[in-house]
Amino acid sequence: MAMVGLFWIAEGDVYVGAKPSGLAPGVRLTPDGVVALGDGQAGLHLWEDVRALTVVDVPVKSLLRRVGVVKDLAVDTVMTLALSAGPGRTDEAPPMMTVRVQSSGGEHELGAYAAAAVGYSATETDLSRALLSRLTEGAATMSTTLAAMSQWGRTRANGTPRTAEREKLLREWLGR
Repeated sequence: MAMVGLFWIAEGDVYVGAKPSGLAPGVRLTPDGVVALGDGQAGLHLWEDVRALTVVDVPVKSLLRRVGVVKDLAVDTVMTLALSAGPGRTDEAPPMMTVRVQSSGGEHELGAYAAAAVGYSATETDLSRALLSRLTEGAATMSTTLAAMSQWGRTRANGTPRTAEREKLLREWLGR
């Protein structure tokens, strides 16, 4: 499993944001279309009907966000040590992003949790948004781009690559 831009790629499956678990919301990109997962947002939007695919509410990487994550980790550790009942702040979820799917049936807003704890860089966000737009350019473009992303995920065993490699991959998938 690895994060590349706004995508979570796990053994050939491509998600926008984090891979959902249980009833958590999520969005999976398949050769058939955009699949809404989780409680309250089930459905399939076929690629042939998808006109636009965008992501908003993307948490941006910043020093304040990094400090907040470290502070939260420290507080959780202290609470866990002080209270033997386990982690103290399990009710906090990662930031939620909105995936907008514009189709012949209208615009649909789907939720997906961000996979990056400290947010995403502006470059990775821009490249990811361009890649999502590329997926809506037609069946041939979508299938080759999504196949390249899936193939990379099936061969990746080392986890998330460093920033420079993630940006390079996004550019490759964009054909730049």
